[in-house]
Amino acid sequence: MLRGKKILLGVTGGIAAYKSALLVRELIKKGALVKVIMTKGASDFITPLTLSVLSKNPVFIDFFNPQTGEWNNHVDLGIWADAFIIAPATANTLGKMANGISDNLLLATYLSARCPVFVAPAMDLDMYKHESVIQNLQTLKNRSVHIIPAESGELASGLEGEGRMAEPENIIRFIENFLSQNLPLAGKKALITAGPTYEPLDPVRFIGNRSSGLMGIEIANRFADLGAAVTLVLGPTHLRASDTVETIRVETADEMAEKAIQKAPNSDFIVCAAAVADYKPENPQKEKIKKTGEKLSVNLVKNPDILAYLGLHKTAKQIVVGFALETEQEEKNAQDKLSRKNADIIILNSLRDEGSGFMSPTNKITIFDRLGNRVEFMQKPKNKVAEDIVNAATELYSKLTS
Repeated sequence: MLRGKKILLGVTGGIAAYKSALLVRELIKKGALVKVIMTKGASDFITPLTLSVLSKNPVFIDFFNPQTGEWNNHVDLGIWADAFIIAPATANTLGKMANGISDNLLLATYLSARCPVFVAPAMDLDMYKHESVIQNLQTLKNRSVHIIPAESGELASGLEGEGRMAEPENIIRFIENFLSQNLPLAGKKALITAGPTYEPLDPVRFIGNRSSGLMGIEIANRFADLGAAVTLVLGPTHLRASDTVETIRVETADEMAEKAIQKAPNSDFIVCAAAVADYKPENPQKEKIKKTGEKLSVNLVKNPDILAYLGLHKTAKQIVVGFALETEQEEKNAQDKLSRKNADIIILNSLRDEGSGFMSPTNKITIFDRLGNRVEFMQKPKNKVAEDIVNAATELYSKLTS
């Protein structure tokens, strides 16, 4: 939800300012681009250097930076941001915001912001319950500022009660929930399989393939960016999806089938992007196989066909997408697979196309769907290919379920 979002964080002068370091770190982990504005009072509680290192950007405090001779333009900062979070927001800053006072860079930027503004109040319990603070919060709320409620617990004064700044993870959850409300796939669920499977010969060796899982991971990320709740069943790979994607790690085809079949009934979109081994050793050895002869014979048996099973058991309100990686008679084999697997969409890519398939950051695909449509795309980075695939799936979903 926050991947690629430009987040402006305002830090004011309260003891809870130390939590801003954790908040910046979590925002960066979510893939956000972060810039920080501090009041001079905030720098008494946490150093600008700390927040600069964590955000990977200079920290803004004054309108003019005497060291660089640069003017910090509050208007540009307000325009740059996709969201402005003020955390902690002290009673002093809330009062100034409510009354249009602009005596520092943070407040001037607030008055210039064109993006959603969020405040996370932090103060002692008597201050938080004071009529003037309540009135200021209501004024800000009436002006479409989003209030992240303070939490209860031990306060800096030693008292127990309401007034603690919301924990960083709760602030992020609040913002993600807000951002997801207007996304096109909010409320939808997507299941993605990705990566290879490793079928053990013995405790050391396995049968596998060269899939990195990148294509399926990018598809999972794209569904999540559009607001869907995404489950990724991921085979062995060093790659990982966005933190907004629920990832279930598996190794064998049997494990992948079990998890996919378990999750499929509640999914609106099912994308089988994994390179599942077609066969597995019939009798994997419990001990390492010794080199004792010139030849070694291994009996192989079929693995479960995950795509065929999910295609057979899909409902009228599910879209099932499969992949066909071909080396000959590509289009014929892809269309045959569309029919045999009872899929709604088949994504064809050919190993004959340079820069496609496994171990490549790019892909070149042709999409076939059950309505007879065929769309060919040029070679693109896999994150852009993922956009084309998700667009095709969502468009077909709209047609078939409307």
